[in-house]
Amino acid sequence: MNESKLISPRKLAGFWELPPEKEILFEQMQEKIKKVFETNCFVPLDTPVLELSEILLAKSSGEMDKEVFAFTKGSTSMCMRYDLTVPLARFVASNANTLEFPFKRYQIGKNYRGEKPQRGRFREFYQCDADIIGNEALSLVADAECVKLYLDCFNALGYPVVVEISNRNLLFGLIEDCNNSDKAEEIITLLDKFDKIGEENLVKSLAELEINEKCIKKYISAIKVKGSFEQVKESLTKISNNPLFCQAISQLEEVNSYLNAFNCDKEGYIFNVGIIRGHNYYTGTVFEAYLKGRRDLPAFGGGGRYENLAGYFTDKKLPGVGMSIGLTRMFDLLDQNGLLPEVKKSNIDLFIIPLGEYLKDCISLCAYFRENGIKAEVAYDNKSFKSKMKEADRRGIPYILVVGENEVNSGTFALKNMTSGEQQLLSKEECLKVLK
Repeated sequence: MNESKLISPRKLAGFWELPPEKEILFEQMQEKIKKVFETNCFVPLDTPVLELSEILLAKSSGEMDKEVFAFTKGSTSMCMRYDLTVPLARFVASNANTLEFPFKRYQIGKNYRGEKPQRGRFREFYQCDADIIGNEALSLVADAECVKLYLDCFNALGYPVVVEISNRNLLFGLIEDCNNSDKAEEIITLLDKFDKIGEENLVKSLAELEINEKCIKKYISAIKVKGSFEQVKESLTKISNNPLFCQAISQLEEVNSYLNAFNCDKEGYIFNVGIIRGHNYYTGTVFEAYLKGRRDLPAFGGGGRYENLAGYFTDKKLPGVGMSIGLTRMFDLLDQNGLLPEVKKSNIDLFIIPLGEYLKDCISLCAYFRENGIKAEVAYDNKSFKSKMKEADRRGIPYILVVGENEVNSGTFALKNMTSGEQQLLSKEECLKVLK
């Protein structure tokens, strides 16, 4: 082909793609998370990647409207989902008469956002979500269960986290106390940026909203409060006695009591009033998970309680609480910081190498091992024996089986452990026992 006509094999910026050896690890992480979800009695759900625009944008902010991938087909306006929570709300609203409540579902899938690609920000990304939906009411046990779920998931992955917990009504109560309710969303948005912009810029931005100095000090002193629940409660009771504020403290106290009942590791969570969460559908408990000992890294995920999300789709009151792991972002952060485990270059358990004209015998052996759950592969190309051995070593295959005339006639085969170098002459049944 004329080189001038070749098309550059490039992918779209911001879209996720891994080489096979890392994809194996990525999918293993998904499976571990899925197992934790199912152990905790969550059921799977798979919603469409495309939803009607009126559904996905029902309660989004103006900023989110700009980030969605939107399409029009004929007279139908549709968007690619940007998270898994709004599609869940739509599903529950449309099936509320047949679901058993509390409804506990998990979903692992891709989402899409048309934001500017940058480190840690992708246009296509995996999320692992688990939510608990109630009918009319939902106990705060669910909030604690979602925090516990975080701890279980990351322990299963081998990356212990600290979950930082708050309640958005602490800040809404303070805002009400300061008679700033008309500016609540703007204030919340600014307070959520505290870690990024720093105290000096936050004070300046709040002053530009014409918030008085006393209230600015109150807001900033509140979002700095963190520690055990007892420490946080002691600090917060000195800041305000607003009813909504006090109710939020009581709710956190109840959540803390359930965390104790769940036997959660006390090193695995703290209370931090500075945790706000950007989504405007959160109405109570909120939380974020950070890698233990690495608070300098962004959160691996977050979640919280939402009382009214399904209100756009049904008159039924369907409160919920959920957690989400940003798996793509987390994997990328671990990779960039050298925190991924050693990557297995292949998922092959056994590499079968024929000597001479014994390829069909190798294929029969391969079929036997595969039928018994062993990931076996035959080296059926025309490379030399030495090259095939090097290939097995290069790909990190743990065992090789050499098959020639003597092996076929005797029914015993040289099984070599590529790690230890140990080699044994075994029947295929004995090989199977070793491999299992």
